[in-house]
Amino acid sequence: MTTHTDLTATVAAPAEYAHEHAPRLPLAERVPEFYRAMLHLEKAAAKDIDPTLYHLIKIRASQINRCAFCIDMHTKDALADGETVERIVQLNAWEESRHFYTERELAALALTESVTVLTDGSVPDGVYAVAAAQFDETELARVIGAIVVINAWNRIAVTTRMTPGHYTPRSA
Repeated sequence: MTTHTDLTATVAAPAEYAHEHAPRLPLAERVPEFYRAMLHLEKAAAKDIDPTLYHLIKIRASQINRCAFCIDMHTKDALADGETVERIVQLNAWEESRHFYTERELAALALTESVTVLTDGSVPDGVYAVAAAQFDETELARVIGAIVVINAWNRIAVTTRMTPGHYTPRSA
């Protein structure tokens, strides 16, 4: 019988990882007033929104936008705040893994995808209606604000090619 130890011994470690790319532009240094404004926007977006929900929104939008830096950051923050590995791992396939999330989280994830992608230039009425049924108007406005802010951060990080892997969560 093959044991776990036997299997791990036969798997070769990579000879060398790929070269880590350098950031393209230190945006915060070049336009600090813009960066400070983004930080204020982030603070406003986070105000009075459930932190667990906010983490899910940030991770999912970052996955869609292929923002490795933001995926690294927000996954680490979520884990530090008590989110489970299982829910984070399943997030990329949340529609097939619905049973890991609450109805409110599912509504926010669907809205996050619609706002982030805007494939047809609009958020479908059905997606909006499901979200509106789960959140009161103020809560829904906060969810929309959170989605907009993470999309802005994703675009900054992807464009300036911020390097993932070096972020340490505040609460760690």
